[in-house]
Amino acid sequence: MDIMGPLPQTSNGVKTYGTKTLDGTGNEVVLFQPANDITCIMDEVYRLLEEKARKISGARIEHNKFCVSVHFRCVKEENWLHLAEEVNSVIKSYPNLYATQGRKVLEIRPSILWNKGRALEFLIRTLGFANRNGVFPIYIGDDQTDEDAFKVVARRRHGLSILVSDSVKETHASHSLQDPNEVLKFLQHLVKWRKMSVRS
Repeated sequence: MDIMGPLPQTSNGVKTYGTKTLDGTGNEVVLFQPANDITCIMDEVYRLLEEKARKISGARIEHNKFCVSVHFRCVKEENWLHLAEEVNSVIKSYPNLYATQGRKVLEIRPSILWNKGRALEFLIRTLGFANRNGVFPIYIGDDQTDEDAFKVVARRRHGLSILVSDSVKETHASHSLQDPNEVLKFLQHLVKWRKMSVRS
């Protein structure tokens, strides 16, 4: 929902989507926010959910600018349904919003045609890599919301999609790692391999 990237080179014919702006160090970048017009609504929903969460021990509300997360990892299991009912009581007044469930989190999102798969496609296209064979996208994710990006990598038939999970589950990812430590080791091996291949 909130992508900032380098300004594409005009010579490669890529159309720039989003708003040109400056980053924190003064470099020109493109800011793409497909749900920018809904931020006031998300502010309002955040305040309402904060009020509801105060009544349920362990519930935590996180404002992510374009979505609001309701974390229930620390909520007693017997209160999960009550928390979900409270969330639904808030979002039923907002037809532009819907809720998804991740790992012990409910995410309130805008109803727009946007997900992590579309974000990945946007990045590949905007960075000028859509028709380049030498680009090998690697997508690593640990949540149900990452499945859309795993599908994009599978459709491209060129790239690597990795689910991070310590349990076996159905996924569109082509590979899996058990935890963040394995992800770190994988990335370190990838960097080491790249350095060796550049030398030779």
